[in-house]
Amino acid sequence: MHTRLTVVTVTHNGGLVIGGLLDSLPAQIPLVVVDNASTDNTLDIIASKRPNATVLRNEIGQGYGRGASRGLNAVETEFALLANPDSVLSEDAIKALLAAADTYPDAAMFGPVHKTGDGRIEPSHDVELWRRHLFGKRDGEVSPDGDICVEFVSGAVNLVRMDVMRKVGFYDPEVFLYFEDDDMCMRIRRAGYSVVVVAQSVVVHLNSGSVRPNASYYWEKFWHIAWSRIHIERKYRGQAAAMRLAAVDTLRYGVKAVANAIVFRGFQARRDAARCAGTWAALWGVRAIPPEAEGHL
Repeated sequence: MHTRLTVVTVTHNGGLVIGGLLDSLPAQIPLVVVDNASTDNTLDIIASKRPNATVLRNEIGQGYGRGASRGLNAVETEFALLANPDSVLSEDAIKALLAAADTYPDAAMFGPVHKTGDGRIEPSHDVELWRRHLFGKRDGEVSPDGDICVEFVSGAVNLVRMDVMRKVGFYDPEVFLYFEDDDMCMRIRRAGYSVVVVAQSVVVHLNSGSVRPNASYYWEKFWHIAWSRIHIERKYRGQAAAMRLAAVDTLRYGVKAVANAIVFRGFQARRDAARCAGTWAALWGVRAIPPEAEGHL
């Protein structure tokens, strides 16, 4: 196993959770850590628990996609296992992903079943972005009985074939956060490869346990969600479609921001204002990558 794959994780102030990921990884598997300018004890924990890890430091945060691409560029094995720092794996889960890769040579990405810290199923696969509204909420999600081909798997944990990744290209460098996994799944499938959920591979995903939320964090989060959604719309459907979606989202989020402010729901008002701002920023060509981040990869 250790000769066939390399684990890649992207960190940013992940000291609260990175220890759990490192403890869950078999010691012999190569590990590449790309750190996006952490200011907490993330790097100290990595040095203590995995002193043999390859640590690539970004002096200025580059976002997830650029960080993951830098990590993938350092991989020399047949496969890479991308794992968020707030995930907990196991040797059995990793072996099941590798077994699926050998079973399905026409597939290029393999995702595990996700569970929350308290054992509930967390949806980790879906239909393509533009059809999700047809299916509504997914309450009561259950594990698949067997392996299934899907249109999307979560980027939180997945195994990828490196030869295919080099063929289709790494993550979109214009996306700072969010929807980069949608983009990757679409590019893999459009290149003729399948995306598979592996029923026998089960991991724990703590879901945002790697951050210390504050007002600035939430503004950034919802701004980037909105920006990335418009970017993906433009990338795959063109400028006219992006403008239509932006008009709808601006009206929706603008009205909600005002309504929430009137009734003193401060968090919700800031959330929707951030969404509105991110939508318009994307529409008018404002880049998501901070200017100071350019040239620091």
